[in-house]
Amino acid sequence: MAARIRRRGNNGLNAWPGYVDALSTLVMVIIFVLLVFVLAQAFLSSALSGREKALDVLTRQVAQLTDMLSLEKSHGNDLRLSISQLTKDLSTATSQRDALNAKLAALQQAVTDAQAARDKLTAAQQDTQLQLQSAQQRLNDAEATTAKQSQEEADAKQQVALLNWQIAQLRSQLTALSEALDVAKATDAQKDAEITDLGQKLNVALAAKVEELQRYRSEFFGRLRQVLAGKPGIDIVGDRFVFQSEVLFPVGSAQLSDQGRERLTKLAQTFREIAPTIPKDIPWILRVDGHADRQPITGAFASNWELSTQRAVNVVKFLITQGISPKHLAATGFGDNQPLDPANTQEAYARNRRIELRLTDR
Repeated sequence: MAARIRRRGNNGLNAWPGYVDALSTLVMVIIFVLLVFVLAQAFLSSALSGREKALDVLTRQVAQLTDMLSLEKSHGNDLRLSISQLTKDLSTATSQRDALNAKLAALQQAVTDAQAARDKLTAAQQDTQLQLQSAQQRLNDAEATTAKQSQEEADAKQQVALLNWQIAQLRSQLTALSEALDVAKATDAQKDAEITDLGQKLNVALAAKVEELQRYRSEFFGRLRQVLAGKPGIDIVGDRFVFQSEVLFPVGSAQLSDQGRERLTKLAQTFREIAPTIPKDIPWILRVDGHADRQPITGAFASNWELSTQRAVNVVKFLITQGISPKHLAATGFGDNQPLDPANTQEAYARNRRIELRLTDR
């Protein structure tokens, strides 16, 4: 039909389709607006319904708050009355507190005093306890001492009994010893007599040996006197032949001079003749003593002692070469310790430098 209308319009002026389109568009817009309005009305109704409900709730809350406020006002009045009463009570309590604080301070002071008194009592108690312990210890010691003394007394009695028995035993032993002592005294007296007899016999034998040695010494010195008579530098002093050092040695030397060898050769010959006649049981020796003066020495020897000793040794060695047995020879050095002349002169020094020969026993 529309097609027919459009076809008719084509034949002449026709405004109806545009009007229809505009009208349909307007209707659609109105419908849309109505729809929006309806929806908005629905939303508003819903919102208003909620607000009314909230308003009712708020109204009820306001009523409740009003009631509560009236209650609070009545409570406030009560509180004011209570605060007034409490203020009075606080004032009373403050007064009581001050009184109690004063009492507390007094009580604290009393407690402090009581503690001090307690400390003193505690110290006194401790001292008393210590004294009690000390007294107890002394008592225990005294009891222990008493017990020990009792034990010692018992032991002493036992020891006394034991000592009495030992004394009896000792007495019997003493008796036996006395008898043995008597026998020993008799034996000792006999032995003393034998010892005295042996001593006398020994003295006689020694005297005989000494006399015999003296006889051979006299014979030896007699022959030496004959051999060495009138020789310069040789002296006889008691039982010794004294050779001046210059006769046997050069000055400051320990080597025998030719003159010294000659003198000693004659001496050795005489000694060889006498030695076989001396019994073998006589312990004799020919002692060669070297002496020096006190003058300091320089040269090969450190002191006069070494010089005097070496000279005596060299004389002994020479006599050994002359056939005298070394077991009957002895060499000693005295240095300057036994001078013949203590003077500080050349003559005294010359006398003190010497070789001494002495026939003696060992």
